Amino acid sequence: MTDTAPFGPLAGLKVLDIATIIAAPFAASLLADFGAEVTKFEMPGQGDGLRNFPPFRDDKPLWWKVTNRGKRYGTLDLRRPEGLEIMKKMIAEHDVLVENFRPGTLAKWGLDRDTLWAINPKLVILRVSAFGQTGPKASQGGFARIFEAMGGLTYITGMPDSAPVHPGYPIADAFGGVFGAFSILAALFGILKNGTEGEEIDLALTEATFRLLENLAIEYDQLGQIRERDGNNNQYTAPANVFRTSDGRYVTVTGSTDNMYRANMRAIGRDDLIDDPRFAGNRNRLAHRDELDAIFADYMSTHTLDETLADFQREGGAIGPIYSAEQIFNDPQVQARDVVTAVKDDDFGTVRMQNVVPRLTRNPGQIRWSAKDLGADTDAILGDLGFDATQIATLRENGII
Repeated sequence: MTDTAPFGPLAGLKVLDIATIIAAPFAASLLADFGAEVTKFEMPGQGDGLRNFPPFRDDKPLWWKVTNRGKRYGTLDLRRPEGLEIMKKMIAEHDVLVENFRPGTLAKWGLDRDTLWAINPKLVILRVSAFGQTGPKASQGGFARIFEAMGGLTYITGMPDSAPVHPGYPIADAFGGVFGAFSILAALFGILKNGTEGEEIDLALTEATFRLLENLAIEYDQLGQIRERDGNNNQYTAPANVFRTSDGRYVTVTGSTDNMYRANMRAIGRDDLIDDPRFAGNRNRLAHRDELDAIFADYMSTHTLDETLADFQREGGAIGPIYSAEQIFNDPQVQARDVVTAVKDDDFGTVRMQNVVPRLTRNPGQIRWSAKDLGADTDAILGDLGFDATQIATLRENGII
């Protein structure tokens, strides 16, 4: 299969991405993984801010290459009348528009919803913002740390006697990207199934973060309880914690069912505790979780990682080693399933990154290429719209592209 040959269940879907940083562009990349043709426009000479995020190799942004993989890359100044006209031509030929400007920005430039739908009545518009298109905070911007903080995630993360902790990656942006891709496909299905006109999607990233913390809301609503930080403990089952093995490695253990509890106890050689009334049923185990943690910590302190994993595997227990990136790359399961795959890259020949998730049997996705330099495909994109070389040169000279 060539780089430009159609593939995947979304072959033929045409997406315009004029968003920046992570969440909204990630949504578009997820669609590209499954065959959508995604064209990304950036400001001339400036580009998406993610291009300036580390890490770098030879002054090339590596994070950028993953988040925006599989797209075509053009430059366009939407604030200029000439740029606006080009965008309108693109809107007429595309199924989806992805944007994350402050609410009202596109309307100010002449691309309000009614104008967009007048050009293309079936257009799906994904609007990604911090707090949504309405409400007193609608005009406020934000980044993942804001969404995590105000969406409830940061408050419940960390040790009980210390400050709240953010995840080691802006996970709220990733949440938003998945919600964005899902919502686009939901809207497209509605149009296809019901013959309706286009759809506008209002995706607030703070709300997306809160939505994933399922029982946080109902716990407060029905019990008046506020979930607090509890370190590596699991607040709904025991034993569940992080333990250090004798060779200085770390594992995480869980076991919410009675069968799994019995398997875990056999794995650490404590069959004598399987029928202990203190640990009969999940509720009792939760009530005595400190005792269980001490029992498991004692076992781990005298066993290496390999010994521990072998014991749990033999008994069918629930355990996982806590992996670094290096350990992920070297894991036989990861290697057998090509979880990390080599992708064509203009700068380095190939780069390795996460493969497409999930896997489809009959019509799978693939990664066309890693993200390219600013404006790498501008001439080709405009050529497809009917612009000749002279017109393209004039647009470039005038700073429109």
